[in-house]
Amino acid sequence: MSAPEAALLGDIGATNARFALLRADGSITQVRVFRLDDYPSIAAAMARYLDDESSSVRPTQAVLALAAPVTGDEITLPNRPWTISVEALRQQFGLTRLHVINDFVANALAVPHLGEGDRIQIGPGAPIADAPIGVIGPGTGLGVSALVPAAGGGVAVSSEGGHVTMAPVDARESAVLDCLRKRYDHVSAERVLSGPGLVNLYNALCELSGTPPAQLTAAQITDPRIGETDAHAREATAMFCAMLGTVAGNLALTLGARGGVYIAGGIVPKLKSIFAQSAFRARFEAKGRSRHYLATIPTYVMTCPFPAFIGAAKVLEQPVPHSNSKSGPPPETARNSKVGQ
Repeated sequence: MSAPEAALLGDIGATNARFALLRADGSITQVRVFRLDDYPSIAAAMARYLDDESSSVRPTQAVLALAAPVTGDEITLPNRPWTISVEALRQQFGLTRLHVINDFVANALAVPHLGEGDRIQIGPGAPIADAPIGVIGPGTGLGVSALVPAAGGGVAVSSEGGHVTMAPVDARESAVLDCLRKRYDHVSAERVLSGPGLVNLYNALCELSGTPPAQLTAAQITDPRIGETDAHAREATAMFCAMLGTVAGNLALTLGARGGVYIAGGIVPKLKSIFAQSAFRARFEAKGRSRHYLATIPTYVMTCPFPAFIGAAKVLEQPVPHSNSKSGPPPETARNSKVGQ
């Protein structure tokens, strides 16, 4: 089945909602970004985007990629106190079909369609065809997914892997995590591998040294100019990269991700040479007896600015069941997150 004449694509995180239209020829219009703090709901942000579009053709289908567990009709964003009903949203906008998927499912579905210019390899390794692929990415939260081989294409796995327990590798990391345990009942990977996580790392390092922390944002902590004068910001950035290597290596081992591990999200692509020169890759491989196994697995930073839109568009190409689609009359077959590679 081909794409609809006009379909709404959305990538909705904890901070921003991004929207674009999928045209009949498969191209995607320019992505527009809306700050969620400016709107009372996802529906309000969607309405503003659609009202602003000059096209006289209103979308009849939509795919929304949400930074949230997608387990049924009612979906709550974990990093923002909003709950939506998929069916109510479909009816509100008069859509014949609405697909709601996890945002990192969309990122995973995009991987086979990335060009060489859409990724940068970090370290050695070469992908094995038809092997699982891992996707992980720090942003406002920590997203995790996978693309698993299947007959006729790959199946993207919806995961809440960002909430696994963060494990320290050395005494310094143990001390930092001990500081965070005073504040959180569970120190997940997301507590350190995200925008707020960078602030947590910085504040913990300041606490360990008895230094009052500066009120820095995540972007300021990773700014090399600030790192030149603030040793704790510099160390927090280095620890962030190393810890991401630990968690990405765990993901690779769990999945057998010999197709590669892709780093998405809004933070790492902006680090550029800092990330490439960090301990990320060394920590990725530092798994004792499994070191040689991991050394063969490539790791990439996704540099494509909006990969979730590529993956969301692919959802509309396959007429296969999807448990989180809602269709109005006339009856239609729902779809899942299986897309041919």
